[in-house]
Amino acid sequence: MEKSTFEQMGGTYRHEGDYLLPNLTVPESAPVGIWGQRRKRYLREHRGPLYTALLLGGKLNAHIVEIDQQAQDMLSRLIEQMAKQEGITELLKEKNQMEWVRRMNGVRNRAEEIIFNEYIYH
Repeated sequence: MEKSTFEQMGGTYRHEGDYLLPNLTVPESAPVGIWGQRRKRYLREHRGPLYTALLLGGKLNAHIVEIDQQAQDMLSRLIEQMAKQEGITELLKEKNQMEWVRRMNGVRNRAEEIIFNEYIYH
């Protein structure tokens, strides 16, 4: 006995009038931080074919979660390394808080530029 087309398709379906529609669900995804959101926006606005391929292949969420995590890890490392290289210490923070903030903002801005070029815009 041959299976009907309905049974051969697999999955679950529902009748909507004369149509048989699949019961689709959106897969759960991990929360995405600012770097993942920026990467997703960049792909959507500037790299349409890649964005579409990732989206249709079901790989977009995994991609942006991975980029977000890698970018955040690299940002932390870069800030720590740059601050150490430039002699920005806790002692400076205690003695001259405004100077410490000014220099750390500079370090953070440079580190973020590196992240944009390495992870977001590539």
